[in-house]
Amino acid sequence: MTKILMSSEEDNKEKQNSIMVPIDEMDTVSSDSPNTVDELAMELATIKQSAKKIAIIGSRNLPITHQQMIETLAQALVMQGNTIITSGGSSGTNAAAIRGAMKANPDKLKVILPQTIGQQPSDVQNQLIGVPNIVEHPDRAMMTLADASRVCNREIIDDCNQLICFLSHTSKTLHNAVQYAEEGHKVITVFYLD
Repeated sequence: MTKILMSSEEDNKEKQNSIMVPIDEMDTVSSDSPNTVDELAMELATIKQSAKKIAIIGSRNLPITHQQMIETLAQALVMQGNTIITSGGSSGTNAAAIRGAMKANPDKLKVILPQTIGQQPSDVQNQLIGVPNIVEHPDRAMMTLADASRVCNREIIDDCNQLICFLSHTSKTLHNAVQYAEEGHKVITVFYLD
């Protein structure tokens, strides 16, 4: 074993070039906490991907200006090579996402319905004409639409790399969806409308 001894002048120079970082209890990691380095690495890798599967979900009650922004966003994301995943909707976030993705490239749109096309209102059925990738769930036909929508949101989130959600602070269902996405370590962007 070789030891290198520094003279006091070299030792002082070394101390001047070093940075002292205080360490306290806040810097310790318990054995049961998640590996945040791995989670951050996964999120960074997702962000760096050239083509992602991006879920866009949110409120049905949106002013036309917000719908136009979502439509433009969805169109731009598809034009960059991303796939948009959303659910059906005659108005609001989902409808705007569908319109935008359809303008750019219908093959880059996936619509997951909470139930079946036949259970959707006629205006939603009309909007889905020409969408090549629709997932229906006849097994949820007997569920309430609210319950089927909650399950649908989870399915959409499971299928994506990134979630973009437009919601109000009072929207419990969408807050639950965002929390589910956080637990799944998805990249999340939330836009509050109120």
